[in-house]
Amino acid sequence: MAGPWSQTVIAVVWDFDKTLIPGNMQSPLFARYGVDERAFWDEVDALRDFYLAHGARRVNEDSLYLNHILEYVRSGVFKGLSNAVLRELGAELTFHPGMPEFLAALRATIEEEPAFERADITLEHYVISTGLRPMIEGSAVRPYLEDVWACEFIEAHHPPGFRRPEQAQLFPAHELTALGYEIDNTSKTRALFEINKGTNKRPEIHVNSALPRELRRVPFEHMIYVADGPSDVPAWSVVRSEGGRAFGVYQHGSLAQFEQISQLQRDGRIHAFAEADYRPDSTAYLWLTTEVRRIAEGIVEERELAMRRAVRSAPRHVSDEPSTTPTDAPLEVPTQPSTPTALAGRQSADGPMPARTRADEIRDAVRRSLADSERAVPEPRPERERVHRD
Repeated sequence: MAGPWSQTVIAVVWDFDKTLIPGNMQSPLFARYGVDERAFWDEVDALRDFYLAHGARRVNEDSLYLNHILEYVRSGVFKGLSNAVLRELGAELTFHPGMPEFLAALRATIEEEPAFERADITLEHYVISTGLRPMIEGSAVRPYLEDVWACEFIEAHHPPGFRRPEQAQLFPAHELTALGYEIDNTSKTRALFEINKGTNKRPEIHVNSALPRELRRVPFEHMIYVADGPSDVPAWSVVRSEGGRAFGVYQHGSLAQFEQISQLQRDGRIHAFAEADYRPDSTAYLWLTTEVRRIAEGIVEERELAMRRAVRSAPRHVSDEPSTTPTDAPLEVPTQPSTPTALAGRQSADGPMPARTRADEIRDAVRRSLADSERAVPEPRPERERVHRD
């Protein structure tokens, strides 16, 4: 069954904070509004117990900071904070060494190889982050990304009756008002399946739809997931268990992060790790480049094997001349010597004897049968004269 995809796409999927950039992306936001970053995160850390004490039975800790940003907007601390402002702040983000140039270099590894080009292999970069999508959209890496999954806000009040035009005019909004989309550490796996099935390219394909593996756009075997810590274990586990590659990074000079990511490798969560340095000749550069090429070479081998299986030998013209004497040809009595000595002499004189055919064997069998029949018939004996006695 022919599928909608060629399955020749390689996807490198990136976490964002501490993987592509040092620290958290929200730092420029706090600097813009003069907010103590450490105090903000301390408040976020205290929110779980606060929620539980005020009616919640369970708390999604990954979304606490998003709600707290909205509280800062409503209180006027982040007055006028909008998606446009967040995009502006994204332009202030600084990246680990080698980024974003490495994203282009990794893609060129595929595009500049003739064998990969003939096989229609392409490489795509994705970001799946619990951070803020507008900031990623405004950052220096966005031109290199195929798509982004991250948290989003809306800028509109929606009281009862908000669908009526007059209501919308009564409640204009030019700043963040509510969450529109949320990614947490578990829903990152959903984003991976959307890449896998091609939901981002074909919205009519629902992520929960049953779709055979051969009909999916990016097989997990063609994925590499790059991230920094324990919060990415669910995503690493999905990619690794499905045949993809899991790669970890740590911050330069951080012993705690090195020990953490080293333990993740010992626990079998990731295949390898390196410092978050993507300059040429760095460990991360070499490992990721090698693995991308290995995936591409595997795709080429699979396609060549499929082609050999699919292509049959071309038909040839059949000669009108019979290749052997027909089996119904009249039998001929051989005139050449048939003794071994004579045969040997004939072979030496005329060259090697031609290979015997099925027709030759049939003729010989008939001759032997006739000869046996002749020997089996007894010759008539002359009648003896009877002697008459008186």
